[in-house]
Amino acid sequence: MKVVIALGSNLGDRHVTLNAAVEALRAIITVKAVSTYIESAPVGGPEQPDYLNAVLLGESDLAPEVLLEQMQLIESKAGRERIERWGARTLDLDLIIAGEIIQESEFLTLPHPRAHERRFVLDPWLELDPAATLPGFGEVRLLP
Repeated sequence: MKVVIALGSNLGDRHVTLNAAVEALRAIITVKAVSTYIESAPVGGPEQPDYLNAVLLGESDLAPEVLLEQMQLIESKAGRERIERWGARTLDLDLIIAGEIIQESEFLTLPHPRAHERRFVLDPWLELDPAATLPGFGEVRLLP
């Protein structure tokens, strides 16, 4: 199944962290493409440094919940601490879509509930897939 994963980092050596995350993801999914890394201002939360963001397109046979668990292990290995909602982080991995699945559970909401509002997800995604669609929302479009 097609998966779209958003990557972000705003602590430490962000390039090294994102590169390592891509390599760690290669061990659990088939990575098809990785976008250009872009700078973005933090959204919500406390005062913090800017993020380096990217989007990865891949294929996975894992159930979305299992993939999310594996992604959270990668975050932990990168030093991610879940102290404050929307706080600074060494690594943030968000599962944006998993095929055409639309679901809402305590553990996982698909597609990602705020992806359609975030340029740092949409812009790099469209760089890789100009015909991208977000299940339940339709065609992915750039935000003004």
